[in-house]
Amino acid sequence: MVSSNPRVSRGRGETEAHQSLKRRAFDWARANGLPMAGFEVRVPRSGFRADVVAASRHPTGENGVVALFECKQARADFLRDETDETGAKARLTEVTQRVLHLRGLVAEHRPDLRRGESLFAEFDDYDFRGLRHDTLEALEREWLLLQSKIIHAVKFARLRRYQAADYLYLVTEPELLSVEEVPSGWGWLVRHEDGLQLRLKPVRLETSMPTRLAWLETLAIAGCRAHRSLSALGPA
Repeated sequence: MVSSNPRVSRGRGETEAHQSLKRRAFDWARANGLPMAGFEVRVPRSGFRADVVAASRHPTGENGVVALFECKQARADFLRDETDETGAKARLTEVTQRVLHLRGLVAEHRPDLRRGESLFAEFDDYDFRGLRHDTLEALEREWLLLQSKIIHAVKFARLRRYQAADYLYLVTEPELLSVEEVPSGWGWLVRHEDGLQLRLKPVRLETSMPTRLAWLETLAIAGCRAHRSLSALGPA
């Protein structure tokens, strides 16, 4: 099952290097016993989309396997999806408490900032936009950054926690990162000559049967989507 062609994604700003890594991951999976493979496949029961997903011929059987591949051609691209979710949440809690505390202090000492929309000061809102408070401004910037990280930059950790596939692989350009930076539990494939070289083996996860069945559905949907896209391109 071939679910897509990387050339179809160029309109979304995908680089040639990223397309090349996806094609290599696709070929590597098929060469290693995972013939049902596709590009840009939605991860079941999540808001994520995987660059490449590949499955064995009988993924719902006792020896069935589903593997997920995330391709990173630039370090900034890798860092965007990798963060310590536990640490980020702890820091977010700390920063939130400090922001709320400072806002309370400012409201206490600057009653002129009240909006005047409530009869009671404790229920009123305050307009901090014209206030110059370096510490509060710095904390609010960090607050927004941490919220963004938790929402958008925890893909690697969450895919493992969800046990999204039996094997998770990070696919990168050479020298993009060191082995200690590889997300916990993930395997690491590095571009080498015309293919990929396995630098780190992944941890086998316990993917549930409902998840395996959901993968078959999403692979089929991706295949239909790719067929429509290729048909729109006309004859090769």
